[in-house]
Formats: sequence, structure tokens, C-alpha cells
Amino acid sequence: MTTIKGAYDGITVLDFTQGIAGPHASMLLALHGADVIKVEPPEGDWGRALGELKGDHCAHSVAFNRGKRSIALDLKSADGIAVVKKIAAKAHVVMESFRPGVISRLGFGYEDIRKVNPNVIYCSVSGFGQTGPYSKRPTVDGLIQAFSGMMVMNKMPDGTPWRQGMIAVDVTTGLYTFQALATALMRQFRYNEGCFIDSSLMRAAAAFQGAKLMEWVFSKGAPPVLYMPAGSYKTSNGYIMVSAMRPHHFRLLFELIGRQDIADDPDLQSHENRIKNAAKIIKALNETMPTKTTEEWIAILQPKDVFCERVNNYSDYLDHPHVKESGAIDWIEQDGFGRMPVANIAGLPPASQHAPQQHAPHVGEDGADILGELGYTASDIDAMFARGGVRAPAPAVKAAD
Repeated sequence: MTTIKGAYDGITVLDFTQGIAGPHASMLLALHGADVIKVEPPEGDWGRALGELKGDHCAHSVAFNRGKRSIALDLKSADGIAVVKKIAAKAHVVMESFRPGVISRLGFGYEDIRKVNPNVIYCSVSGFGQTGPYSKRPTVDGLIQAFSGMMVMNKMPDGTPWRQGMIAVDVTTGLYTFQALATALMRQFRYNEGCFIDSSLMRAAAAFQGAKLMEWVFSKGAPPVLYMPAGSYKTSNGYIMVSAMRPHHFRLLFELIGRQDIADDPDLQSHENRIKNAAKIIKALNETMPTKTTEEWIAILQPKDVFCERVNNYSDYLDHPHVKESGAIDWIEQDGFGRMPVANIAGLPPASQHAPQQHAPHVGEDGADILGELGYTASDIDAMFARGGVRAPAPAVKAAD
């Protein structure tokens, strides 16, 4: 395997973050070459238990912690404090996701780190941000979906607000945090300046929905349907998603499914009238689409450039020939967890060609190596492990099947 130069080779990241949002951002730094030192509590990042646990990993912790190194320690112990201070003094980036105020009480806030590392990039990731009346309010992804308006934007046909079935805000926050860190690292490189980044789930959710916020204000709270038809409809063996924005697509769709009455309906010949009379269109599709399989409809519609796709589950996606042939997915073996699919990210080598950046560390797995690099001797390290302020790696967990 060829050696791949990473954009952030030589960059050290001290990563206190847990869960998904912060770890996603720091993982992206790691995939681009940064040495991300994941500082976990002795019991491990709480994000390791977001779902079915196997050994000390769940799917989420593998997905968002690849490429990092882990050291597990007690931030209130003398040994833990001494170790973190040594890492902090040399780190280019420090990240944390405690509730606002907690990290400063522990002695590792932005002002504390700046005293020993003036040009540090310091990033705090929280639910509602570092200031404001809700800053110390506990929250989770679903609550931010509710708070930010996302559930109303994603409402069900009967009007019920609905939460995304994944931790969409956390993942999105990781992306926005990574882009903030990437530009901050460029400033640090060019101007030798550090900064403080206040990243929050609330702000990321709003940024993701920026156009919807504008649309809401512009339409005085009544955003129109963009076009009709657009939605998923039951077939004889599943569901099909159709989208017919342009007039000729609308006509073609209904001619091809055998509903000339809808294609010729005088009440449906303009964009505005199709939206106004959406119920008539939806009724026709609900009546007609169940008469054939999804595959039969696609064979009829796609050759005529009518936009439609099968509604897949994740197995359908992973097994699809286009996904395989385009290299969208690679498979990695995570020791103690199993063979897992990895979605390849634009701008990075395929996971299969990037092996050093694919392993997600076990709790404290790299503690001895990290301590050695900080100048501690073997006897020092053994003594730390014995005192318990720094947790020794757990071979039994690493070898779990």
C-alpha cells in the first residue's frame, strides 16, 4: 500500500469530545492526517454505547472515531491533569464538548490553555452554544430538531411534526465544525494565530436549514409546495419516489402510467393549478402505482427521462451495482467488532487504500504509546496505570469477538 500524504500530517489535536458531533469533526481531521488524541474518561466515551454494544464499540463509535488514538484518564486525578497539560502545551487544536463552564472548572478552558499555548485553536461543541439563556441547558439531537423547526419542515402528510430517524443534527454539526476548524488551521498556518470556535447543534441546525428559514419569512409562515407531484408511492412490492417538476415531465408521467385523464385534466395544466389540486394528483398515483412492481414502473418511466427511483433500504444501497462499481463504499475489519461498510468521502483516498486511518481505537488503547511520546518512562507508565489516574488498555476488550 502506498503512503498517502495527509493535509494535516504533523497536526496534533487534543480531543475531549464525546458522543457524535465533536468526534465526527475530529475524525475528519484524523482522516486527513492529524494525530487526534482522544481523551476519554476511564469508563470510555458515552458515545460508545449509542446502540448495540460489542466489546467497547457500537456502530456509531466505530463510524465517528476512525483514525484516532485513545488515552483514558481521570481529569480530576493528579496523573490525568499532568498528562493533559503536556498534550495541551503542544496541541495545534483543542476540542471539548462538556456543558458550558465544566471544562474551565477542570482547568482546561480556552484561557487556561492559551497561557501555555498562545496560538491554539480551541473549539467548544455544545447544544445551545456558550452564551445565552439556554447555554447550560442539556439537550440531544431530537430536541434540537424540535427547537430549530426541523420537525415542522419534515412533517408527515397529516401535519404531524416528525423527527429524522437518525442523529441528523449531530452529524451535520460535525461537518460544520470540521469546516470551521479547517479554515482556522489555514489561518494558524498562514498568520500564526489561534482562535476560539463556539460550535453548537442549534447553530448547525439553523445553517443546514438556512434557505428554509428565509423561505418561511418570505412567505409569512406559509411556504408553498415547490412542485407537484413529488413524493413516494406504494407499488405492488415496495415504494417508488417520483418527481415531475416540469410540465412535460408531468404529462409524460401520467401518460406512461396509463392515466391520460390526469395528463389532460384542464385543472392540472399549470404549475400553480397542480399545487392547488394536489389531492387529485396524489389520489391518481395512489390508485395506479400499486398495479405494478417498483421495477416495472422504473423500466417504463426512466427510459423516458421521468425522474423516479426505487425507495431502498440500506442493504439495497450497499448491494446496488452502481454503488459497488463507483467505489462509493469500502469494507473494513474493525477488530473486536467485525466487518463494516465505510462510505468513502470526497477528497480522501478510498478506505481500502487508507488503512491506518480506518481503525477506531478501544478505550485507552494507545495510552502507553502516548505517554511514552510525552517523555514518561516505562516505570512511570506502569506506576500511573497502577494508581488508576490513567487507565491501562484492556486486552480482553481489544480481543473481544
